[in-house]
Amino acid sequence: MKFDVSSTALLSRLQSISKVIASKNSLPILDSFLFSLDENKLTITASDSETRLVTSVDVINGEGQGVFAISAKILLDPLKELPEQPLHFNINDENMEVFIEFQNGQYNFIGQRGDTYPQQKPFGENVTSIQMESQMLLNGLGRALFATADDELRPVMNGVYFDINTDNLTFVASDGHKLARLRNYTVKSEERAAFILPKKPANLLRSVLVKEQENILVKFDENNAYFTSSNFEMVCRLIEGRYPNYNSVIPQDNPFKVVIDRVSFLNALKRVSVFSSPASSLVKLHLLDNQMIVSAQDIDFSTSAEEKIVCQYSDQELKIGFKATYLIEILSNIAADEIILELADPTRAGTIVPAENEENEDLLMLLMPMMLND
Repeated sequence: MKFDVSSTALLSRLQSISKVIASKNSLPILDSFLFSLDENKLTITASDSETRLVTSVDVINGEGQGVFAISAKILLDPLKELPEQPLHFNINDENMEVFIEFQNGQYNFIGQRGDTYPQQKPFGENVTSIQMESQMLLNGLGRALFATADDELRPVMNGVYFDINTDNLTFVASDGHKLARLRNYTVKSEERAAFILPKKPANLLRSVLVKEQENILVKFDENNAYFTSSNFEMVCRLIEGRYPNYNSVIPQDNPFKVVIDRVSFLNALKRVSVFSSPASSLVKLHLLDNQMIVSAQDIDFSTSAEEKIVCQYSDQELKIGFKATYLIEILSNIAADEIILELADPTRAGTIVPAENEENEDLLMLLMPMMLND
């Protein structure tokens, strides 16, 4: 097999799928990229046995066809340091010896036969298909991923839940302390369906989608999901199990509403939280007439901080505690200039919503409070 390919085009394709390769693989061949040459199209696959990413690059002067595997490390590290230039690949079909020739040198090593690379399992009988815009999918994953859990006892919480309805698609993630829910009304389905996308493939998908502009086709059955566009395809195992009823934990009637500038609130939290106890990261919000006092203290080291922020609030005086790191994460994952903080009392969950949602979107964040000592 022979072909010529641009070094930067090949490197960008390899880097886009290389993150799926695990540091320790059960099968040694999974440390490698799988290449499949068919005339002037080179298809490249990377996998960790659970998740599979496939992309392709156009080549010229392609001769022969077949599959072969090359160690990811042996290929990626030299290519990163190589300036843009054509590479000539020559693979011996008998012993898998690989020669890569370029302007001022060549590399020579032994590849592996590609026929031992794990094959993709076919879909089951009950396959659901939907199409969605790549940037909408990227936005949904971006808003939800931070709230996923790392819980070995409840694996269903370790991913993003896709709740597909006849009038919307809802992205949900929660770790039991915080919850993110983003509804998008542009994606509709004839029948209700749902799946839980694990955290690793969700992060991989997000990194690939950054460069995408076209629609993404999503297919899934009970075990696997398949995301595809003209530039890539990803197949991954889904988390099995039933996702909890997330709507039941969202309070519907929190009576106290605070309208506040998101960036001012976020920056004040970042400054004040430095003075909180490292063990609890507790910050206290004290709500008065059109004013919020954000405070924190660490009794062990006799440090404390307090900042006042102007806000719109006209209800009764209220004190409530939150974990600063969670609150900062939530505010960092909302794009609106102003947010509405909806509260009931110091023991019930607070909800945070943008004052103005993006078009065709409905975003809600939920955070459980922490006990205050006073």
